[in-house]
Amino acid sequence: MTRAPFTMRRRSLLALGAAAPLAVSAAGSAAPAGRSTEKTLRVAFPVAETGFDPAQVQDLYSRTVLSHILDAPLDYDYQARPARLRPNTTVDLPEISRDFRTFTLRIRPGIYFQDDPAFKGVRRELTAADYVFSFKRFYDPRWKSPMLFLFENSKMLGLTEVRQAALKAKQPFDYTRAVEGVRALDRFTLQIRLAEPDPRFIYHLADSSLIGALAPEVGDFYGEDIMAHPVGTGPYRLAQWTRASRIVLERNPTYRTSTYEFNAAGDMPQMADEVAQLKGRPVPMLDRIEILIIDESQPRWLSFQQGQLDVLALPSEFIPVAAPQGKLAPYLAKRSIRLRRTELADLTLTYFNMEHPVVGGYTPDRVALRRAVSLGFDGDEYIRSIFSGLGVRAQSPFLPGTFGYDPSYLTPIGSFDRARARALLDVYGYVDRNGDGWREQPDGSPLVLELASTSAQLDRRQNELWQRFMARIGLRMEFRIAQWPELVKQSMSGKLMMWSYGWQVGGPDSDTIFGMAYGPNREAINDARFDLAAFNALYEQQRVLPDGPERLNKLHEATRLLAAYMPYMMHVHHVQTDLAQPWVLGFRRHPFTTRQWCWLDIDESKRVKT
Repeated sequence: MTRAPFTMRRRSLLALGAAAPLAVSAAGSAAPAGRSTEKTLRVAFPVAETGFDPAQVQDLYSRTVLSHILDAPLDYDYQARPARLRPNTTVDLPEISRDFRTFTLRIRPGIYFQDDPAFKGVRRELTAADYVFSFKRFYDPRWKSPMLFLFENSKMLGLTEVRQAALKAKQPFDYTRAVEGVRALDRFTLQIRLAEPDPRFIYHLADSSLIGALAPEVGDFYGEDIMAHPVGTGPYRLAQWTRASRIVLERNPTYRTSTYEFNAAGDMPQMADEVAQLKGRPVPMLDRIEILIIDESQPRWLSFQQGQLDVLALPSEFIPVAAPQGKLAPYLAKRSIRLRRTELADLTLTYFNMEHPVVGGYTPDRVALRRAVSLGFDGDEYIRSIFSGLGVRAQSPFLPGTFGYDPSYLTPIGSFDRARARALLDVYGYVDRNGDGWREQPDGSPLVLELASTSAQLDRRQNELWQRFMARIGLRMEFRIAQWPELVKQSMSGKLMMWSYGWQVGGPDSDTIFGMAYGPNREAINDARFDLAAFNALYEQQRVLPDGPERLNKLHEATRLLAAYMPYMMHVHHVQTDLAQPWVLGFRRHPFTTRQWCWLDIDESKRVKT
């Protein structure tokens, strides 16, 4: 699961190349034998990366890069819909005990890490112990992992105790201490044991950006600089990195023999010919991935138009001209550009900091303020204005394509009622006492809502919408402007009043969205810092249940509590529109994994020369 800015914007094309490069450690790799032309895919991120260590990063873009460098035990069939897991570095899918507490995986021999100085010239084979080390890193206090909550919630036996011992003694985490929770039974057999059942733990095993294998030698060799040195067994390696500007990946020359063996899915028959062409080709098919950070949407759109980008997540403001009514515009169709639309398992939301002196707290007046803000927010106009109408109004933490999602399920979370919002504010004493047109707090002190935001154009459009919505119910709105990585830091330390962004999950379940309101997660993904005993109990109860009516009832009860206390406003589920140039083969977005570039190919003979 990853956090992403709802606008997905970051750096201007004109600024690229201005910064000094960091961590350039890999030599250029030539095209494979028998191929004279190097194949390069050129893409753009709208937001800067934060680094490349699974234990330390949380954002979508850093994890997209990581998922191509590191290898999880499992991955997803790239073309299959509905989503289907398959072995990646394992011989087969895991053996899972009937109580969902023990997972046994057999790592495939003959998989090797990319060559790196950390291995001192020795060819290093992947073993079960590397996954043991990778899991333990999340518990190491040194890394302050924002993703630790995933494994703490699953209660991996013994690891919390090792972490607590390190914290208490103020000593380094003891990686040599054996624990039941994760251990190598032999060189290639990995076993994971949980204190409680977790029927959905298997989805973590398919996220290469989360538990992609790292070798202990790499951790020792690079130490605090590990963010700049991801060394894995995946299809690509980091070749160049200029922070917040440019990232280059190159084919990993030590990557194992693998071929494209997917079949076209029935939901996208127009891809059948492309998939048939790719069948049996060696993977990865591309030699090089060049990633530019371009925060504004217009430069990204123009770069794609000019053939300088090969695929593009179409900015919402250009949907009316590029894909009106969801169909590719004729002028693009004439150029054989391909349109792909995907309903994402994501959620755009706004949180209220429950510890903030203005909007936080559990007293009736503070609850009334948050509910009034939510009722005064016109979600339909928001989707029309910000997402060009391409989105599904969110009513709950359930995401499309996940267990329990029902598009007809309605809750007060998705309600818009401006008259009711005004009435709530009046009843609880949020009235205009000095005649300036703005409401004050019940004690007469000023009332100003502050929403965190980046300075990108689409964020500014969102801010204008917020300001207009809140003015209509008498609430003054201001904005705290900062860059995305800085806002993440401020949010995790509880320094923001409100913030809007998106979350995307890495498997067909919404457990982690509910986990955003779980009290013990307040130092991780619970940005609202919501902590309600009744909700916490429901969350813990549903986690151990298999999918079915009993679990669904618990989640519905939890949803009603979120609607009552309103720590989060839930706005929209994205319908993503992507464009691919005619020389790109095999592109479609997967709802749960960001590992996609290794499954693409390029016909360089069709590329427009720029």
